[in-house]
Amino acid sequence: MIQVAQDEDKREILRQYRKLLRYAKPFLKEGDARQIKKAFNLSMDAHHNMRRRSGEPYIMHPLAVAQICVEEIGLGTTSIVSALLHDVVEDTELEIEDIERNFGSKVAKIIDGLTKISGVFDYGTSMQAENFRKMLLTMSEDVRVILVKIADRLHNMRTLDSMPRNKQIKIASETIFLYAPLSHRLGLYLIKSELEDLYLKYTEPEMYRLIIDKISATKSARTRFIRNFINPIQNELNKRGYEYVIKGRPKSVYSIWTKMQKQDIPFEQVYDLFAVRIIIDVPQENEKAACWQVYSIVTDHYQPNPDRLRDWISTPKSNGYESLHTTVMSKTGNWVEVQIRTRRMDEIAEKGYAAHWKYKHQGPQAIGAESGIELWVARVREMLEHNASSAIEFVDDFRSNLFSDEVFVFTPKGELKKLPNGATALDFAFDIHSEVGARCIGAKVNSKLVPINYKLKTGDQIEILTSSKQKPSEDWLQFVVSSKAKGKIKDVLKEQKKAAANEGKAIVKRKLKQIKQELNNEIVDKLVNFFNVSSPLDLYFKIGTGSIDPKNIKKIKNLDQKVTKKVNGQADVKTGQKIVKTQSKENDVLLIGEDLDEVEYTLAKCCTPIPGDDVFGFVSTHEGIKVHRVNCPNAVELLSKHGNRVIKAKWASKSALSFLAGLSIKGTDRVGLLNDVTRIISNDLQVNIRSITTATEAGIFEGQIQLFVHDTKELDVLIKRIEKIEGMEKVDRFYPK
Repeated sequence: MIQVAQDEDKREILRQYRKLLRYAKPFLKEGDARQIKKAFNLSMDAHHNMRRRSGEPYIMHPLAVAQICVEEIGLGTTSIVSALLHDVVEDTELEIEDIERNFGSKVAKIIDGLTKISGVFDYGTSMQAENFRKMLLTMSEDVRVILVKIADRLHNMRTLDSMPRNKQIKIASETIFLYAPLSHRLGLYLIKSELEDLYLKYTEPEMYRLIIDKISATKSARTRFIRNFINPIQNELNKRGYEYVIKGRPKSVYSIWTKMQKQDIPFEQVYDLFAVRIIIDVPQENEKAACWQVYSIVTDHYQPNPDRLRDWISTPKSNGYESLHTTVMSKTGNWVEVQIRTRRMDEIAEKGYAAHWKYKHQGPQAIGAESGIELWVARVREMLEHNASSAIEFVDDFRSNLFSDEVFVFTPKGELKKLPNGATALDFAFDIHSEVGARCIGAKVNSKLVPINYKLKTGDQIEILTSSKQKPSEDWLQFVVSSKAKGKIKDVLKEQKKAAANEGKAIVKRKLKQIKQELNNEIVDKLVNFFNVSSPLDLYFKIGTGSIDPKNIKKIKNLDQKVTKKVNGQADVKTGQKIVKTQSKENDVLLIGEDLDEVEYTLAKCCTPIPGDDVFGFVSTHEGIKVHRVNCPNAVELLSKHGNRVIKAKWASKSALSFLAGLSIKGTDRVGLLNDVTRIISNDLQVNIRSITTATEAGIFEGQIQLFVHDTKELDVLIKRIEKIEGMEKVDRFYPK
């Protein structure tokens, strides 16, 4: 049996290898196939007898990553070789020098970059954010590093079934926090959508399955609708002699779920469940005019929504995305999003960054598109050079600046500038030049005087006003969103702080001399503790600026030598609930609800979990262990940034304890409705009510009930019973603060 399995493994490996070569063949140059074969053989030897957690031979992973690189991203030989070898240095005795000797410096540099950022998910590491910074450092030298890493992450997400639940949640959270937005910014829309869907599959499995089933159930009706919708458009395109393809596709599961969450509506009320894409094949110089002609054809047959027109052809996105989007009303009363683009634009939209190289120097549009994405990479490089903050702060800055939407504004001379959404006049000033930013006292926007914190809108024309007497202050950090502005302001403040701290240190020395004490580490520690500041630098700064009265330094003489530092946070509130802490080989396990080794914990107020909820433990800085729901609003950030502080947790057994939960109810008002609700809760199901708030307006009844339940099963029974009450339209769980 073992021999049969091994033979089958070999056949499958060979099948995948041949498939890879088949997809790579169109662009292989002389000697490329030999390089790929050499890399494949080296990877086979390196991972000999190694298997993934799923049980398949390990070589299947690098093969799959290489396949994604070539088939789904459109990368070439260097990336294929790098993908095949991306784990070799980590798993074997081979060094980067060996890779360089055999495959050249480009492959070696990419492998080096990928090796530096491996091991993000090792239990106990606290390096997620730092690893992400390293990854971007390597990306700024060669973007293929990040593209191969995204391919690696996509395959890991596709094979996440074999991982334990706690790792699934951590990996999925980091993916939605960093890799999905990064894929979007690099123009990899298909990959971005798949990563988002896979995140939902592992964090909200029931909702994911529900949406998939509903999309599947409506498939035939949707196909019929799209056929009828596109029929008149096809006839007109045929008359005009266009070469074209029309695709109708449902929105991604994640985007449907997001819309359901934001608008608080069921699946059936998501009106734009699908989009129609019209792809025309025209020469590059005619693209813009042809797309607008097709737009004219569409709007001749269907009424457009004027607020939903998006022209990404005249002004492409920073990642090079070009397309014309409009939303039109169909004959059946449904809104339909229509995307109009050319074959070149579609390939760039599907394959993102890599597709730009294919169209390099093939016309003004391609050069403009490429410069947009090159500009983005240059901004990443600039961020890395000017960012001296902690890794966590850096990741926050990076996400807020480079994953956000943009505003398009103009200088007084008409030069176009792209800034992050929410950017202010001060951001614009720093984007022009750091000296202009530091001296900014206001601006003229469209010839009207505005303050430095004025939020810019697309189309604004801005003139910056400066003064030689102006200098940045701490408040300015609240007025800017761009990384460049934040970094420059912090640099200036740091210099100001250093000067004030030097003055403060001189004052401390003088005061200590008066009480015959010398400035040494022991004295400094006592002063830091006494004044309850975070560091010696803060102590000197506060004394230098006068926030701490220097006279109080003399009190140090009367203090006991064993002064201990004050703690800002309060001790954990004892809830009577316990977490059992048991050691396993891999990690700590928290079982909630039994009395073994007692570890105090509190239920997080942001999501108020109850037994039955999928939960994890989080070791907070000042408040001990907090227990959060996996789908808590803060979960993604906690799991992505502080994976080392996450402890596996599950409800061990039912207990006699009750937990606070909330229900929001809505329906048509009638006499006795509230009485029916309270009767089911208190009399029929014996559940204690903490509070009820209700309001009626124009015959519509709305209310919120806070009650104590034992677990999610009890809450589900309660919801089903209340939903059956006459006049009740909607019953949802909410999370009391």
